[in-house]
Amino acid sequence: MEKKETNAIEELYREELMDHYQNPRNQGELAGADVSYHDHNPVCGDEVTMQLKVSDGEIKDAKFTGKGCAISQAAASMLTEEAKGKKTRQLLQMKTEDVLQILKINPGPVRIKCALLALRALQKGLLKYEAKLLKAK
Repeated sequence: MEKKETNAIEELYREELMDHYQNPRNQGELAGADVSYHDHNPVCGDEVTMQLKVSDGEIKDAKFTGKGCAISQAAASMLTEEAKGKKTRQLLQMKTEDVLQILKINPGPVRIKCALLALRALQKGLLKYEAKLLKAK
């Protein structure tokens, strides 16, 4: 691929990321959420709360609230879209590479924590939810 073509593709991906930042999907409170988990990055101050409705091990709805940089907030928006319809097990198995594939950017070593904040909150919330289910049995 030519350098010009690569730069044009990278620019499209950056535009998609900025669109999610400026026009977030699934932003707001989720009434009656089964999962709600707040996490933050103390280094930069980014914050995100992921909320999920779960039925039969599947994500029926997902929302987020938060504040922070474009990468952390766009990642939360994109991850809520990705989570809907997925099984909790699939989300718990997601790795860094999966998030980067969704974002279609490499944020670099300094901003990787921004990109992964929403995934970390989602997974910690799901683990807490599943532990509560096991305890109830």
